[in-house]
Amino acid sequence: MHYYGRETNHMGNASELKLDPRAQCVECHSFVDLRPVFHRVEDMMRVLGFPFEDILAVQLAFREAAANAVRHGNCLDMCKRVDVRYLVTPDEVVLEVEDEGPGFDPTQVPDPFAAGGADRFKRLGLFLMRAHMNWVSFNAQGNRVTLGRRRSAL
Repeated sequence: MHYYGRETNHMGNASELKLDPRAQCVECHSFVDLRPVFHRVEDMMRVLGFPFEDILAVQLAFREAAANAVRHGNCLDMCKRVDVRYLVTPDEVVLEVEDEGPGFDPTQVPDPFAAGGADRFKRLGLFLMRAHMNWVSFNAQGNRVTLGRRRSAL
């Protein structure tokens, strides 16, 4: 179980996926560029027989991380890129999304349920990523998030 605000770093060093020769790397500039990557990850998970709940969880967290990178990190600037790296194995899915923005401090993002008002929905993305993945980690700059989910028991 993940608790909001608690970081879990499974890989020890989030940059390891960048160095893993098995990882797929894609450069994107917009939401349109990201769509085929979402489908590729989902297709790979289906081929490897991941349960539907895992596929849904990964897609939700992956899309949220990518949307945050395009919208908040790169401020919708199509000249800036979002680097996506992913590795789908029979036991685990690891995704890395890195933008060219200045980054942020994930520990400073307030709990979306602590404060009322319509503004709380703007803070749900990080909560959803943490809730649906087994582990989430950020680089020191805060412009790269690495997400991991292990295969659920059938």
